[in-house]
Amino acid sequence: MAEPPVADLHPPAAPHAAASLQAGPAGVWALAGAWTRQGLAGLAQRLPPPPADGAPLVLDGSGLTGFDSAGAWALRQWLAGQAARAELRGWAPAWQALMQLAAAAEVQATAAPARPGAVRRLGRATLRGLVQAQALLAFVGQVAQAAGGVLAHPRRLRGRSVLHHVQIGGLDAIPIVGLTAFLVGVVVAYQGADQLRLFGANIFVVELVGYSMLREFAPLMTAIIIAGRSGSSYAAQIGTMVVTEEVDAMRTLGIEPLEQLVLPRLLALAIALPLLTVWADITGVFGGMVMARTQLGIGFNEFIERFGQELRGNSLLVGLGKSLVFAGVIAVVGCFQGFATRGSADSVGRQTTLAVVQSIFLVIVVDAVFSVLFNWLGI
Repeated sequence: MAEPPVADLHPPAAPHAAASLQAGPAGVWALAGAWTRQGLAGLAQRLPPPPADGAPLVLDGSGLTGFDSAGAWALRQWLAGQAARAELRGWAPAWQALMQLAAAAEVQATAAPARPGAVRRLGRATLRGLVQAQALLAFVGQVAQAAGGVLAHPRRLRGRSVLHHVQIGGLDAIPIVGLTAFLVGVVVAYQGADQLRLFGANIFVVELVGYSMLREFAPLMTAIIIAGRSGSSYAAQIGTMVVTEEVDAMRTLGIEPLEQLVLPRLLALAIALPLLTVWADITGVFGGMVMARTQLGIGFNEFIERFGQELRGNSLLVGLGKSLVFAGVIAVVGCFQGFATRGSADSVGRQTTLAVVQSIFLVIVVDAVFSVLFNWLGI
């Protein structure tokens, strides 16, 4: 509850000595100094524990040099429920009347707000999602506008920054992408080997591994790995720059943050992710080859020969096309969440987590849309 208006009842000439409270014998508490707005500074750290319930309670005000409504309120807060039975001794009449008025005041506890129901929480979450989706679309428009400006003036694009992010987001991710794709290829071939062996169709493991890796697993797994590596990195880096006001400094200097921070990362990921997808295709198919030779007795030469006969280039192009779209989704979402950071390091961590979660979710949604679209088109 807000404090009552301060009514300064001490004489104007009274010094603003620091307020104090001391326990004496027989339940007597001695007040001294100015119990005013100025004299109460720091008193909360010097207050003794309040008296026990039922104990004699006498407030000796003979040492007071000033008293106002701020002091009355502080003393009432200290006494809590015992304020009404306290005996006032040695108080000036005006100060005594003010203290009695504060002790008699009824303060109602603020009721805790009711917890919203499930429908209301769902509605609020939906509205927050729609607002964020609208902000993301606006951000995409701003990025497109900045890209148009760079296309009109190519010298404004920072080539060294693009190469730097290609190295971080592409070259440095080669080991983890290759190992993951190899293991996925092994798992796909291993799971299919038992079923194919039952029908004497061992050779069809080539199509199983080839189509699954080139069209689905390689671009999808690569995008998920890059979303965890590069998407989180983009959000954390830009978010830290927002918190430290580096982005504001760039705008003050006339430097467009989207051109300097977003476009190099977007272009670098558009270059790196398709190349990583090709690398995942190679390692994933190699993993399937190893398992096919171990479980089904299909040699490397036989596997490669049938792979070249049955799989056409459109499967590879489908995977590369998906990876290019995935790169745009990851880069835009990561940078968007970075610019959405507000105020503190805690916000940086929160937006980084959102960037990873939203990137992976949108990548899977886009992949599902591609699957339906390609099936409808017969690709």
